Amino acid sequence: MISPAVKSSVPVPISPEKKLPMPSIPAAIGMALSYYTYPFFASGRLYLLLIIIFILALGLSFLRTIRFLPDEKISGEKNKVLIIKTSLFAAAFTVGFLLGIASGRTINSGIDTGLPPERVTGVTGILLEDPRSLNGGGGFGILKLTECSGTGGLRSSARGNLSIFFPEDSIPRLKVFGRGCEIYLDGSVYQGRRGAYFNASSVHIINPAPPLESFRTGLRMVLLERFQSRGSSIKNNSAFLLPEAPVWGGLASALILGVRDDLDVDLSDGFRDSGCIHILALSGMHLAIISGILTFLLRRPLGIRWASLFCSLFILAYIFVVGSQPSLVRSAIMYLIGAFALWGFLKGKPISLLSMAFVIQLIFMGETGISLSFMLSYLALAGILTLGESLRSLLRGRLPEIVNGSISASLGAFILTAPLAAHYFGTIRPIGIIAGLFLAPVSSLFMILSLAALAAGFLPIPLWDLLNFLLTWIYRFLVFLVSLAGKVPGFHTSLVIPVLVFSLLFWFFVLVIQKRDLSRRRSIASLD
Repeated sequence: MISPAVKSSVPVPISPEKKLPMPSIPAAIGMALSYYTYPFFASGRLYLLLIIIFILALGLSFLRTIRFLPDEKISGEKNKVLIIKTSLFAAAFTVGFLLGIASGRTINSGIDTGLPPERVTGVTGILLEDPRSLNGGGGFGILKLTECSGTGGLRSSARGNLSIFFPEDSIPRLKVFGRGCEIYLDGSVYQGRRGAYFNASSVHIINPAPPLESFRTGLRMVLLERFQSRGSSIKNNSAFLLPEAPVWGGLASALILGVRDDLDVDLSDGFRDSGCIHILALSGMHLAIISGILTFLLRRPLGIRWASLFCSLFILAYIFVVGSQPSLVRSAIMYLIGAFALWGFLKGKPISLLSMAFVIQLIFMGETGISLSFMLSYLALAGILTLGESLRSLLRGRLPEIVNGSISASLGAFILTAPLAAHYFGTIRPIGIIAGLFLAPVSSLFMILSLAALAAGFLPIPLWDLLNFLLTWIYRFLVFLVSLAGKVPGFHTSLVIPVLVFSLLFWFFVLVIQKRDLSRRRSIASLD
């Protein structure tokens, strides 16, 4: 038995988690700060001064960390842990800040046509994504520029990613050739609110996509035909021929493949008006359903670790087929990080994993950071993991857990995304907090049955009629819920600052109440 006096002199090593905390959160904060403020300070001396300050902070942080890491004596142990954490966090913030500058420079490097924009009459490049059909006719896509032509026979090399508006008659042909094909476009450049656009009058295919991309496009078309066509291209396989395009096919294509071309316009507007448009965007909910089904089928024969590895490979293939949508990529990165954690390579809380995903995605896909879906995706999940968890703790025992978890998550996501909704849409719809409690689980059930219907279309099993019947009724029920929630008016405002102030005050109020409630519960527990 060691006496207390002897115990006090025995060095107690700092646990690995306390010694090296995950600095992903301050790195993400620093990266977001520099990335989203870069356009305002990129050409000023103030920004250069900030860079110098944070580089100095980086050096001092590492020096202080190295100084205190070898010393593990018990005296002042808490202070040393605090110094180490502070140093690592400062260093992580600085590194994130510099990485944000690098990502911001790639975004704001702009498009170089090599010619005055007003003289450009044609562009050549590689199609970076599958063209999307627009409600008013025509389509939209992104072109990686390689060459421009202009008036007087001028030709010049070009670089950058240019947004293209395609004529309506070119969309079917472009969808067949798909992502990766090389095309030439006649038209003109014009300046919009968010940069340069090219309005194409005609489209010419120069070279087809590489073999892997062509295979991907063919597979994608086959999957879409199961929901959207009347079987015109699969007549040779009459045993599995679907009788007609189902009424729910457009919604199934949107939820599984991210294609909204055949989605009913009224239904899409209803999801928007009900404050639940995020359900239509491929993200964590959709990836969780797909990976959950695979894990359920593979967990028993393979074990949870190998099942997670197989699911990770499937998710990468899934993103390759449907396209790298920002919210979907965010969910995939978090899933892959979680899979590494299952194998013991990483440890961390969900908010740390979200921060790691943010940093990784901006490093490798810097151009996606300015998209609305990217910002909404990260803010919504950050709200769920921070404010939502605080609300859940505050309401625990006061509401049934299943109701508490859903309401807390919806409210947390709503509060953090409200300033962005006010800025981009001019309307805030609180009904989404309640509507999401019903629309999310019904949409999840619809997606699961749609996947079963997709599989039934390829298998000689007579399940299609039953699944078609169930999906038709669930689809009609979704239409009813969406139309009902969409009738509730929202708050029309474009004033971002008041909404942001309200969101921060609400968050602060919840934290104060939660702290008091936690103290009260602990005092009651100590009396017991």
